[in-house]
Amino acid sequence: MNLQEMIKPTVRNMPPSGIRKYFDLLNEMKDAISLGVGEPDFVTPWAIREAGIYSLEKGHTHYSSNPGFIELRRQISRYVAKKYNVEYDPKTEIIVTVGASEAIDIALRALGGPGDEVIIPEPSFVAYKGCTMFTGATPVVIELKEEDEFRLKPEQLEEALTERTKVVILPYPNNPTGAVMRADDQRKIVDVLKDRDVIIISDEIYAELTYSGKHVSFASYPEIKDKTILINGFSKAFAMTGWRIGYACGPHVLIEAMNKIHQYAIMCSPTMAQYAASEALNSCEDEVQAMVREYNRRRRVMVKGFRDAGLSCFEPMGAFYVFPSIKSTGMTSDEFCEKLLMEEKVLTVPGTAFGACGEGYIRATYANSYENIAEAMRRIKRFVSRHRK
Repeated sequence: MNLQEMIKPTVRNMPPSGIRKYFDLLNEMKDAISLGVGEPDFVTPWAIREAGIYSLEKGHTHYSSNPGFIELRRQISRYVAKKYNVEYDPKTEIIVTVGASEAIDIALRALGGPGDEVIIPEPSFVAYKGCTMFTGATPVVIELKEEDEFRLKPEQLEEALTERTKVVILPYPNNPTGAVMRADDQRKIVDVLKDRDVIIISDEIYAELTYSGKHVSFASYPEIKDKTILINGFSKAFAMTGWRIGYACGPHVLIEAMNKIHQYAIMCSPTMAQYAASEALNSCEDEVQAMVREYNRRRRVMVKGFRDAGLSCFEPMGAFYVFPSIKSTGMTSDEFCEKLLMEEKVLTVPGTAFGACGEGYIRATYANSYENIAEAMRRIKRFVSRHRK
């Protein structure tokens, strides 16, 4: 029996993540600096860790209800109302998931299938396209441009929409570019979508990491709230990546459908993580703001560092990534990243890992110490100077 032939073609033919090989190389190196992992370098705040430990000491090691503890859902409801001015019924319109990634996956599985189209602005998070294809739906890519500050333009969206469009993904603040959507840009996108029979997945996992003004949720627009799934989580803002805890908010009918998949595939999110998440929402606003201030400091250093190295660098206003252009070096994104790692022991990620239109760019994260970032920028400047055309 040929086991390869037994695997579903969509899975068999799916290429591995474009990031993977660089981490394999990194593991073989000493003294390398990684600007590749999209993970806070901060340790989860103590109050959150203590809540998780206490839940274990109290013997809270059993399943929760499928959509999560009701008290956590109530806290999420209050948090979203306070932060983004959006009201959700904690009993029927919120589900706690295994990270925001599971929320994305089950939302797409609940909605998409053969014959459907899912609009994905790129460059963007690698999971959108893969999860779409696993459902049998067709990803329709909109290529975002640096001259537009990587914002989705209403005319681009209009052109991409067809009768087969089922879902539009709105990934802001954006990974990998750090782009955000201004209020006037959002208003135009809302006007395009408000009368369309499409579902909007608004991935707002980086909402708290916004450095100019206040994040505005797409779900806060009344015209589209009843067809928007708001996805968020605790990994980025609260430095809780390993806890694997996220959530989705949306219309009851959609959340109920997502919960069906969740209950069969997952059962519930980790109990300890739910207690920890509850504490995060209850008492850790000061710690989050302290992390945001430090990210902002690092952000400025990294943008300046790439520009001082002679590379064009769009200024990100959200998340914790920069997405500089390396076109002036004459190298492809993959060549640049591989040579930089081999010659200077600095790990970055090719822009093509986030879509074909990422060619000519790299992603670097400032979720690393100030000292490591400063040293990495010195190495990158030396590297670019040596390879400048």
